[in-house]
Amino acid sequence: MGRVDVVEVELRHLRAFVAVATRRSFTAASGELLITQPALTRTIQQLEAAVQARLLERTSRSVELTDTGRELLERLRVVLHDLDAALIAASGQAGLRIGFQWALPDPWISDLLSAFETATGATATLLRRDDIVAALHSGDVDVALVRAPVHASGIAQAMLFEEERVAAVPAESPLAARAELEWSELTAHPLVVNTVSGATSADLWPPEQRPERVIECGSYDEWLAIIAAGRGIGSTTTSAAEAHIHARVTHVPLNGAPPVALRLLWPTRRRSDTLLRRFSELASSLR
Repeated sequence: MGRVDVVEVELRHLRAFVAVATRRSFTAASGELLITQPALTRTIQQLEAAVQARLLERTSRSVELTDTGRELLERLRVVLHDLDAALIAASGQAGLRIGFQWALPDPWISDLLSAFETATGATATLLRRDDIVAALHSGDVDVALVRAPVHASGIAQAMLFEEERVAAVPAESPLAARAELEWSELTAHPLVVNTVSGATSADLWPPEQRPERVIECGSYDEWLAIIAAGRGIGSTTTSAAEAHIHARVTHVPLNGAPPVALRLLWPTRRRSDTLLRRFSELASSLR
């Protein structure tokens, strides 16, 4: 490595490099850093020019580290960890409030909260809120984990991973005795849909195959109670099925069902927040 012009190297260059080097993807790193891919590419090029060395080998399908890049990554991980901890302590930030609407995958969420608190020294608090967008705009929560698609001004999002679905049917229904169900079979029954925070809607089926009757509700608890009462069936994630056990609801594996995306949401005004950036990084890397 040649002589480095330290005046030209800024913290954003180092964070960008670590993000790309860790994720092995410019696409994933740009989502984590909340910047565009062209801006991220320019940032990496500026860093390589400053250190006068090639750090990454990029192809159309992958990103690999050079020997110099691998050495730099190991050193920067330690430096940036200590820097983040110092900045958090100096800012007086006590923690991060994480909004959610219903059951989160476990042990993923437990591991995430533990890793976040260890890495930052800050406290992570889970807060259940049905109207996540309102909670983010009001500052009631700092970030949120949701499954339903969200389209709202002032809110940014990144997809973390996908979960499989299961059917939720009344325990006394003949469907409860089945070993598995086809996704297409659900439309032959009244479909219970949580319109506020649910991840299922009639639009998930082709127009000619959509359910004839949809029963709408406004929360996961209402959704579960309606199915338990025998008024309809629904679909949910495997993690929610494990967390929400009801004596009068049976969960049956589904074939051909579209997966459910777990997304991280945050207010765009908090784009430069150190805790948010660390939480996003860990949430993406632990799955």
